[in-house]
This record gives sequence, C-alpha cells and structure tokens, in this order.
Amino acid sequence: MMERNWELSNMTGVQYFVLLGLSTRPEVRDALFAIFLTLYLLTLLENTLIIYLICSHSELHKPMYFFLGNLSCLEMCYVSVTMPSLLVGLWKGPYHISFTACMTQLFFISFICTECTLLASMAYDHCVAICHPLHYPLLLRPQVCLGLSLSSWLGGLMVSVIKTAFFASLSYCGPNVLNQFFCDVSPLLNLSCTHVALTELVDFISAIIIFCGTLLVALASYSAIGVTVLRMPSAAARRKAFSTCASHLVVVGIFYSAALFIYCRPSRIKSMDLNKVLSVIYTVVTPMCNPIIYCLRNREVHTALRKSLHQP
Repeated sequence: MMERNWELSNMTGVQYFVLLGLSTRPEVRDALFAIFLTLYLLTLLENTLIIYLICSHSELHKPMYFFLGNLSCLEMCYVSVTMPSLLVGLWKGPYHISFTACMTQLFFISFICTECTLLASMAYDHCVAICHPLHYPLLLRPQVCLGLSLSSWLGGLMVSVIKTAFFASLSYCGPNVLNQFFCDVSPLLNLSCTHVALTELVDFISAIIIFCGTLLVALASYSAIGVTVLRMPSAAARRKAFSTCASHLVVVGIFYSAALFIYCRPSRIKSMDLNKVLSVIYTVVTPMCNPIIYCLRNREVHTALRKSLHQP
C-alpha cells in the first residue's frame, strides 16, 4: 500500500513528492535525529549571536563584519528551510511534501547564489585591506558595502525566481520519489517526464555565471594578497596577513568544493548518496562552522562578547 501511494499514474501530474530523507534505516535514524537537531539549534544560536554582536557593538561596524552579518542572516534562512525537512525525515521516515512546498524549498535553496557573492565580497575586502590599506576607507566606504550586499541579495532573488519558474513549469510523472532530504535540482530533473534540456541549460548557465564568476573574483583577490604578502619584509607581518585570511580561505574551500561539484555541470546526478553527503556539507556543516571559523581567533569578536556578558 505504501509503494502504491509513492507512485502516481503516468497520465497525471505529480501533486506531491515523497522525500526519502537522509537515511531509510530505522536503526540509525534516531541517532542521526539527535545529532542533526543539536547541529540545527547550535547553528541558529551561533548565527543569532553573531548578528547581535555586530549590531550592538560599534567597534564591529566594519565592512568585514557587515558582510559576515549578511552571511549569518542568509545561512539562518536556508538552514531553516532544509533542516526541518531533514529532521522530519529522520523522525518519520519517508514523507510527503506538496508540490508547492517543494518549489518553495527550491526557491530558498537557490539563494546559495547570494552566499557566493557575499564570499567574493569578503575576499575583496581582505584584498583591499592588505594590498591597498591607505585606500581602504574609500574603496569600501558604507555606500559600496551596501551596494555589494544589495547586489548579492537581488542577484540571488533573480536566480531563484528564474530557476523556480523553470522547474515549476516541468511535468513530473510517477514515480514521485525524491532520494534526497529536500527538494533539490538533480532529483527533480530525474523525475521530470518532459524535455528538460532548456531547464538544465538555464541551471548550468546560472551556475557557471554565479559560482565560477565569484570564484574567479575570490581567486584573483587571494592571488593579489599572496603577491603582496610575499613582498612584505617582516616574517611577523606575513604571518599576521595570512592569519587574517586563513578563516575565509577555509570557508571558501569547503563551500565551493561541494557546491561546484553539484551545480556546475548538467545536473542529472546518478550517485544520489554522494549528492546527499555533499548537500549536508553546504546546507548543514557550512552554516554551523562559519561563525566558529570566522570568530574563534577574532579578538574583536571576543572583546564584544565579553562586553555583552559583562566580563572584565
């Protein structure tokens, strides 16, 4: 009976999908549920704390923290789209999600393009700070930072609207089972019973423009940083400069490695278990780790946190 509910007639459109979730093995779902619930709550706490500290302490009103605050807001948004779905799957097993809810998930997940642009903006911030310190107040004045932030959000919104519109226009026939814990690009393409070449092309081009374009900006920024740092006469100055950039390089490396593997190619991925592992990296692990990576060794954030806790 369950299997019959999982499939729709090939003559009708799909009204709902069945998400198989992260794991279909009951013996491991309880343990995974406890782990991922803890990670979800920790992610919300970390990013909320970062936003609070940046907003409430004037010494953190700098371009780097401005972009970090935007990044925290973004990650709280899309982790709140994917994690509840993941947790429900671990709690109940495979479950139904309506077509509208599925497209809504896809819309918010597509804001990953905004994260790419924000990471590139942060790389540019580091580049200007190290390579052109005297021009830093001019090149990254508040109007420029606001413009970069708005461009990131509007670019993500535009990509999300276009991508969701194309996917919503496809016809999906039985079986309607998605081997994923949220509505993602690849499993949806695999379920479509209409011609998907144009949708794949739109998805591929948007990935190339956004992911590869912002990655090139980040690589160019860090190439310039590397040249400048190597020319510094003092070893202590070189270590300080590299230390400043290390956290961002780690985040960029993790994020782009997972995201580019999934999105910067035609998206009918056959190895869905690998797809789920990579999805966990950029939808769960990265939002949780980013505040820790950025703030673990950051003295200004530590000082602001102590002030908030009224510690001497």
